[in-house]
Amino acid sequence: MSDLLTGLNPPQAEAVLHDEGPLLVLAGAGSGKTRVLTHRIARLIGERGVPPWAILAITFTNKAAGEMRERIVDLVGPVGREVWASTFHSACVRLLRREADAAGLPRDFTIYDADDQARLMRQCLVDEDMDPKRFAPRAVLGQISDAKNRLRGPEELAAEAGSFSDEAVVRLYRRYQQRLAAAGALDFDDLLMVTVRMLEADEATRNRYQSRFQHVMVDEYQDTNHAQYRLVRLLGAPQDNVMAVGDDDQGIYSWRGADVRNILDFERDYPGAHIVALEQNYRSTGTILRAANAVVALNHDRRPKKLWTDAGDGEPLAVAGFRDEHEEARAVASEIDRAAAEGTRLDEIAVFYRTNAQSRAIEDQLVRRRIPYGVVGGPRFYERAEVRDAMAYLRVVANPGDVIAFTRAMGAPKRGVGPGAVAKLAAFAETHGLGIAAAVAQADMVDGLTAAQRRGLAPVGRLLADLDQAARAGLPFDQLVRMAVDGSGLRASLETEGTLEAQGRLENLDELISVAGEYQASSDDPSLQGFLDEVALQSDADTVDQETGAVTLMTVHNAKGLEFDVVMMTGMEEGTFPHSRSDTPEALEEERRLCYVGMTRARRRLGLTHAETRGFRGSREYRLPSRFLAEIPLSDTRSTGRSGARRTEAVMPRSAPGSRPGRQVAAPARFDQGDAVVHATFGEGVVTAVESRGSLVRVRFADDGTERRLMAGAAPMRKVETA
Repeated sequence: MSDLLTGLNPPQAEAVLHDEGPLLVLAGAGSGKTRVLTHRIARLIGERGVPPWAILAITFTNKAAGEMRERIVDLVGPVGREVWASTFHSACVRLLRREADAAGLPRDFTIYDADDQARLMRQCLVDEDMDPKRFAPRAVLGQISDAKNRLRGPEELAAEAGSFSDEAVVRLYRRYQQRLAAAGALDFDDLLMVTVRMLEADEATRNRYQSRFQHVMVDEYQDTNHAQYRLVRLLGAPQDNVMAVGDDDQGIYSWRGADVRNILDFERDYPGAHIVALEQNYRSTGTILRAANAVVALNHDRRPKKLWTDAGDGEPLAVAGFRDEHEEARAVASEIDRAAAEGTRLDEIAVFYRTNAQSRAIEDQLVRRRIPYGVVGGPRFYERAEVRDAMAYLRVVANPGDVIAFTRAMGAPKRGVGPGAVAKLAAFAETHGLGIAAAVAQADMVDGLTAAQRRGLAPVGRLLADLDQAARAGLPFDQLVRMAVDGSGLRASLETEGTLEAQGRLENLDELISVAGEYQASSDDPSLQGFLDEVALQSDADTVDQETGAVTLMTVHNAKGLEFDVVMMTGMEEGTFPHSRSDTPEALEEERRLCYVGMTRARRRLGLTHAETRGFRGSREYRLPSRFLAEIPLSDTRSTGRSGARRTEAVMPRSAPGSRPGRQVAAPARFDQGDAVVHATFGEGVVTAVESRGSLVRVRFADDGTERRLMAGAAPMRKVETA
């Protein structure tokens, strides 16, 4: 027991020692939450006698789940592998595979990814005679995803419909679900919704898993959506031994259904919950933490907390303004060169931006200077066309009814068998109660197929039969993938093409073969379906590799969960960050949380840059510095770039997000040195200096003694008349 508590600070130890009942751990950025989770699990197993298989530990990426399992095994030995440490989606797949009958599913159901869903939705649009230009497939799928995250099926969504467009989406939702069921498939959101509905509807199944899981632990609880919230409530009942770990200041995913209220209302959901706050940061310098605290503290809808460190202040933040995004990008590249010259590894340097479009100017400069870099958020390995083509054959073997996978296989390489021919084959299969793969063997009986199409189908039918036989006989997975790649003609087609691009695709296929071999070697119970599930459940965060020898470029959203020695946050302007769509108090608070997340990724050095003008949709717009810059104490910053010592970047905005920044400029209010003022956010203060012909004022605020430079005509500030 003493070993488990060694090195823990008092709040960490308090959380580890908690026994029964609900527990909320408010874990600030870099506060050691994973250590708390794993040590508490180890204590429950080693001291409290809780069976490892009775603990469900949920986190948000497969990578994090794998690291959690490794730490648990290090603490308690091989028995730790029996802990259910996984993502929400992986846990649901595991439940649904076991309880397929209770869920009304075939045991070999397929998991459709975004590309599969888009293909299926295009078919639904044809079925419903709807124009894909008016009802864009991905936009409709976004609305369906939102409905599923709220546990709304087509009928529940129909009750909410208030327009013709809403009703059209409901029709497409119904058709989409029908086609998914016919293919024996679930999409990513179904994994959660179907699991919740199964547990709600089937008392025996619900009681079995409520009895099994004596403790339910959820990391990143602020990022849970309604379906995930319901799943936790269901599995945690009736004991309510639920441990929620998270930070409302890092809730940044409302756009994909996450609800920060889940963590803010934890005590309402679990009366009597014990609360522990982890505020000591083990990552960043004191200067970085003070700046991040100052920004997020202005949010109203949050639990009060303040990160601190005993590691020292470190160097001040660099805040710089530039003429445009190109000058900004040159400065970023120069800073990377400087950091590298000082001994910082390139893979410990990151450049963040609010939107992907901002990366172009930065990439141009890095290419010119021959600085190696990688962009997080580009095509992932499993999303590359050639990899998806090869996987399509294996998916049909695992689920003979998967029409979407079969359609892809028929076009890779092309055989003259298009979607129309596949549709005829699928109709024949449905009429005769066959899987699509089995129907290929009877292609001669399918009406409407040409002789050429039947000839094209024949070798595919033989390959699928051979793959099925090899899989049943236990052929190693790397050999099975190689059999699909070679037998399908994919390799021969790319070798014939003979281009550098084709060579790269061949290398990706060889990598897929290696991946299959690694899966078989590392899995406790390898199966073809298990391999396909693991691939389908990969996320962006699982593919981030920081040991690349290259600078990392990514959006601030993608930076969640990562850390770097040197971080540069670019585009700190009104309309860029905070984003122009942040036109409600709730949206603005999320933008502020996003800024906080970005800042707390930095260990040693943090730079914040903005541009006076930025290209936007083919034109050039003037941008005012972000309000977030004005919220950082001046004492923790140093100025560089065109703005120099004047620090014009630290100003309050002239216009709210969503307006056209820089188009309307108010006349400066008149302030004089010595004036007493009241600011809407910072409270009472005194003007200590007036600059730039009265357009800028320096104010020392009484609350914390901080001096800030503010724009006289924009800051929500007034003079206080004195007697």
